[in-house]
Amino acid sequence: MTPLVRTSIAVAATLFSGLTAATTIGGLVNTGAGLAAGSKDSNYSFSAIGNAAGLTGNGIVSNGSLDPFPSWLANTASSSWLIPGANQNTNYSPTSNSVFTWSLSFDLTGFDASSASFTGQWAADNKGVLLLNGNVISTISSQRGYAGWTSFAASTGFLAGVNTLQFVVTDNVDRTYNFTGLRAEFLSSNVNATIAPSVPEPHSYALMLAGLGALGFVARRRRG
Repeated sequence: MTPLVRTSIAVAATLFSGLTAATTIGGLVNTGAGLAAGSKDSNYSFSAIGNAAGLTGNGIVSNGSLDPFPSWLANTASSSWLIPGANQNTNYSPTSNSVFTWSLSFDLTGFDASSASFTGQWAADNKGVLLLNGNVISTISSQRGYAGWTSFAASTGFLAGVNTLQFVVTDNVDRTYNFTGLRAEFLSSNVNATIAPSVPEPHSYALMLAGLGALGFVARRRRG
């Protein structure tokens, strides 16, 4: 095959097909990742209803040396528990249950949302439901959701723009000893980025047509 034919075929392939590249999903951040105890995690916001109604804000990284540790899973370099306020001993549900909705958003603009997927694990005090864009993808039904990990995964239900994960955590009523918090880790994620082919220059069209013509000539000679 001549250099002209090879070059023309390469140009034609670029013109008629987009390029895709797999990458991890930006914005899927572990709770408290890289932050010191007492720091605000601006990635995770929350709002509350029930006994703690009206309370809103960003999560605060817990101190792993204070109560309710060691009942909670230990904080690690990968992630830490987030709590609603700076005082780790605050009882948010002394007379009735509270429900905290923790939110994390990530943007798939410019990516192929149908190719997106992720896996992870989470824990909550006391129990909870995890939703991706309003669809349930994981449930913690145990009242001791803080004592072990619960896995989650998603491969459908993604949007082309901004997506939202909601960790809906129920804090059970207790007058004397009560804590609430969220822990989440993402173990893997993947999405394809589609890159539209650039508008070709006139000489690219000429090379493509020349290559197609050369291929036709070669095919005719082989049949002859």
